[in-house]
Order: sequence, then C-alpha cells, then structure tokens
Amino acid sequence: MLKSWKLKEIVLMSLFGVVFGIIYLVFLHIGNIWAGVIGPLAYEWMFGIWFIVSIICMYIIRKPGAALLPETLAATIEVMLGNAVGPRLILSGIIQGLGAEAAFALTRYRHFHIGVLMLAGALAGVFSFVYGYFLSGYAALDPSFVALMFTLRVMSGAIIAGIGGKYIADGLLATGSLRGYAIARTEKSDAGA
Repeated sequence: MLKSWKLKEIVLMSLFGVVFGIIYLVFLHIGNIWAGVIGPLAYEWMFGIWFIVSIICMYIIRKPGAALLPETLAATIEVMLGNAVGPRLILSGIIQGLGAEAAFALTRYRHFHIGVLMLAGALAGVFSFVYGYFLSGYAALDPSFVALMFTLRVMSGAIIAGIGGKYIADGLLATGSLRGYAIARTEKSDAGA
C-alpha cells in the first residue's frame, strides 16, 4: 500500500496520526464531561472528531490507504497514551478508517470535492456505528433511540470530519506548507483551468 508513497507523504501522515491520537484522547475526556451533562447522546454529536484525521490525510495525499492508515495510527497512539478501552480501540480505528476509505475507493480516488469528503465522514460514522451496535449492545436500547444515535453519528461524521477536515486542510494549503502534495498540484491545475 505504501509502495507508491513518497517519504514526505509517509512522514506527514505519521505526524497527523500522532497529533490526532493526542487530540482524540483529549476529546474522550471532553466527551466524558459532556456525557455527564446531557447523557449518552453526547458522544454521538462529536463522533466526527474521531474520524477527521482520515479525511484530512486523504484530502492532502490522495492515495489509497491515506484514510485508513492515519486513523489506525491515531487509534494506536491513543491506546499507547492510556485510553482505558485498550487495544480494542485499534480495531475501532481500523473500522473507522475503512469507512472513510470506502468513499474514496467508490470514486477510484479521483474525486475530492466536499460531497465526497462528507460521504467519507458519514461512512466512517456508519462503519463505526455498525461495529458499536454489536460490541456495545445497542440492540437492548429502544429502536427510536438507536435511530437517533445513528443519525447524529453519521451527521457528525459528515459535518465535523467532512467539512471540518476540508477546512483544516484548506487552511494548511493556504499557508503554503502543503506545496508538493497532491492537494497543491490539484489546486494549481484547477486554478489554471
């Protein structure tokens, strides 16, 4: 998978994976506080935070694996830093990354507009919800509550990860720090068209 990647792409993906592993752990604590205030739906509103690195990296690098690998790395870093869920969280990261990766695979890694980015965030939400449904016993909950959980998670993925990921990557692009990456080459060709 990494065979066609340049070293700078691997380094950037790794850097994002580490940074977002830390951010993910911080947001776990924020989620715990928020859940104490509004209850179990608190996490569903903010789940997109835990999908965002896959969108950012794919939008910048634009190669197969650029959604799956940083999401998996971020989950691994989060476990290493002490997330109480432990190694099972790595599987969760893989599943979330596969969900985001699926949206880009559907376009054969050719389209990176806002609609595809939002779809990637939404699919990360769908994949993670299905995994959580079986692992966390959602079947015991009222079906209307489960439907609300699902809707909020998918919307959070589309908005926070999809739109937020584009916003962050576009901000980095504007600084000039992403020259030489696929996002910058595409921006130049779009500007010249």
